[in-house]
Amino acid sequence: MLFNVKDVGDFLTNKQFIDTVIVPLVQIDLTEQGIKQSSSASDYLLNLTNFIEHQFKGRIMLMPPVTYLTGVDQSGAVMLFEQQLQAAGFKHVFFMTSDHALTTLQQTHNIVWLPSIPLESMDATVKNKILEDQLAQVIPVFSAKWSQA
Repeated sequence: MLFNVKDVGDFLTNKQFIDTVIVPLVQIDLTEQGIKQSSSASDYLLNLTNFIEHQFKGRIMLMPPVTYLTGVDQSGAVMLFEQQLQAAGFKHVFFMTSDHALTTLQQTHNIVWLPSIPLESMDATVKNKILEDQLAQVIPVFSAKWSQA
């Protein structure tokens, strides 16, 4: 489910079945050296989280991405988002990112880090295969948390 009017309406009707939310955390680097890599990582993460949402439609809500500038501490924002989303009824809150610096928060939050893969020059078939491979890495993480509930 996406965070749009139609899907949120469905969420409110079927809240007991939609127990998981994904929040993409997108780092923005506006320096001349970093902007292209930053935009590529953003493209990858948004494609991947949309792919995951599509595979688990009816179980997962995909939030709009949270963007932040390079070097800005995200620990407070992650904690606040997690608290608010749990208060809204989500049992499982996953933050997905390509920013390795956020792995320091894995001890206290469900941070799923995957290195970005530049998708922009791939044809649709190769891109889809890459996303399927990445999904295969994420499923065990989700399954482990779901089985703990």
